[in-house]
Amino acid sequence: MTQSPTDPSQARIFVLEDDPEVARLICMSLGEYGFRCEQMRAGRQLLERARQVAPDLCIVDLGLPDMDGMQVVRELQDGSPCAVLILTGRNDVTDRVLGLELGADDYIVKPFEPRELVARVRSILRRYQRAASAEPAGERNTARFAGWTFDANRHALVAPDGREVSLSAAEAGLLATLLRRPNKILSREQLLGERDVDPFDRSIDVRISRLRRKLDDDPQNPRLIKTVYGAGYLFSVQVEWA
Repeated sequence: MTQSPTDPSQARIFVLEDDPEVARLICMSLGEYGFRCEQMRAGRQLLERARQVAPDLCIVDLGLPDMDGMQVVRELQDGSPCAVLILTGRNDVTDRVLGLELGADDYIVKPFEPRELVARVRSILRRYQRAASAEPAGERNTARFAGWTFDANRHALVAPDGREVSLSAAEAGLLATLLRRPNKILSREQLLGERDVDPFDRSIDVRISRLRRKLDDDPQNPRLIKTVYGAGYLFSVQVEWA
């Protein structure tokens, strides 16, 4: 992902939407707040453009003419990790959870209120900006814990056996937040970087579950990321930054 600009409104946003009217509404709404938008109508077009110029955030419609939107999210996170907001007309919880599982940061359902779309985009970008500004000063950007190594600058996670584990931008940001405050209970609000979190919002829970799997952390008896019921999550091993 590109380094977050000091002013989130200067972020580069790719809009993947095959309906020209909806795309126009999105770009116009974001443009009023200074966001730089590029519009694409096909998934392959966005993936190719993302390889050329790294976006700060992609808005991805799930219903596309050339490929499934979920596949676009998957390939984005594998090749050009960045923040992702899913745009969907499918009012199906399963689709939303799957999108979060694949590394998306948030979702919004059509029809949507333009102000809500702008608010969600700004919220995601602020979250990434805070994560970037919280990185350890100087050379302290590599964390070691329980045999694992995590490079916060490159979002690179290396297992004890030496294999590199792929992380989405959202997963890397969450892991960095946990690693910077080990052995402290962090609420869902703190992990999301938001003051008010819908009690039915499962984005952090889904991301924690996915992160546990990548860390080989048994979800039934986790030793790294522990659930503190009613309070949040706790990273329960010693972390050394170098």
